[in-house]
Amino acid sequence: MRSSRLRLACVGLALVFVGVTVARVVAFQSAAERRIARYAAATPVDAVSRLQQRVDAGEVTLTFDKQFGYLPSLLSALHVPVSSQLLVFSKTSFQLDRIAPWSPRAVYFGDEVYVGWVQRGTIIEIASVDPSLGGVFYTLDQQATAKPKFERQTHNCLQCHDSSLNTGGVPGFVVQSVYTDRYGYPLPSSHNPVSSDRTRLRDRFGGWYVTGTHGDQVHMGNLMAPEAAREIGNVSVYLDRLDLKATGNVTDLSKRFNTKPYLSSGSDIAALMLLIHQSSLHNAMTQASLDADGRDAASSAEALVRELLFIGEARLTAPVAGSPQFVADFTKAGPRDHQGRSLRDLDLTRRLLKYPLSYLIYSDGFNGLPASVKTFVARRLTEILTGKDASGDFASLTPADRQAIVEILQDTKPGFLMLPATER
Repeated sequence: MRSSRLRLACVGLALVFVGVTVARVVAFQSAAERRIARYAAATPVDAVSRLQQRVDAGEVTLTFDKQFGYLPSLLSALHVPVSSQLLVFSKTSFQLDRIAPWSPRAVYFGDEVYVGWVQRGTIIEIASVDPSLGGVFYTLDQQATAKPKFERQTHNCLQCHDSSLNTGGVPGFVVQSVYTDRYGYPLPSSHNPVSSDRTRLRDRFGGWYVTGTHGDQVHMGNLMAPEAAREIGNVSVYLDRLDLKATGNVTDLSKRFNTKPYLSSGSDIAALMLLIHQSSLHNAMTQASLDADGRDAASSAEALVRELLFIGEARLTAPVAGSPQFVADFTKAGPRDHQGRSLRDLDLTRRLLKYPLSYLIYSDGFNGLPASVKTFVARRLTEILTGKDASGDFASLTPADRQAIVEILQDTKPGFLMLPATER
């Protein structure tokens, strides 16, 4: 029954092939099926598989809470802060029958793992990062047992989490931004759903609750049509009339729905911006890993470099302020240089990070990439950060940014950059 429910709830994506023969379509399908079969047969090396080993060995005990099930204990075991809580009310998950504006799905995340929980849900959803496979997806039954088992999901989840539209054609992660009706159903053809660092703030967060302030900037969060989708008619005309300012700068969600059944009362704007950054960068890392021995190796690795450096990042035009607790939990997690600087320091006035190089460069996902990819990234970052390559979009990195990042990496990831001995 669970398999049927997962298939029905995933968003269906149609692939249209124009001017190809039936034989070519069958060949494509067979190749895709073989790739998915290899993915399903591989043994993941990720945070969840490591946790399962510790649970089986009796080294970790996941405790069952009467209200939240395994959620609090699971977050603690995976080192995911409660303050990272985000609330999504669009029906874009396979537990959509339990998700609505009055009962949003909660998402929590760390550098290597994402956790989804819904009220009265029978399962917890977990997605984690494997350096070779990309996104790995699990469910955990919300039933008390001595040694809980994470059940890996492959074909069902890959319907949405492995597509050229959503993830770039690799097993990965998706943060969607969609307008919804009053029940949480996405309005048809209302928005390009996948967000990245390059997405303007005004086009982000559709279908999500958002707490925090952002000045006179607007976004799509906290907004839903008062009508049902079938009652709206021409969606484009309807959306042109919306006032995004009316739903921004929200600091209290308790008047919109009952927040008491959740571990936290907020859905932090800074956390959402970081979630968008991570999901896109994790997909870029997976693409570079899968292409490492192919003809697209250099282009995929170069794309990863650009993602790491936030090239093309949409600029903020006013300060953003969210939860002090989340900011504290996020910034304390990373290493600092001898001057006290960290790649996890947030800016939130002009851009996301104070020093525009992703903190995921320390992650297990990055460290587990093929040696050829890491060597390429190290060489290119050295060229860019030392000013040898200030061409094109890289010119947006100021000399001060470059110097600060080099100094931080020298202290916190020594030997990574390919600097001359005199500069080390």
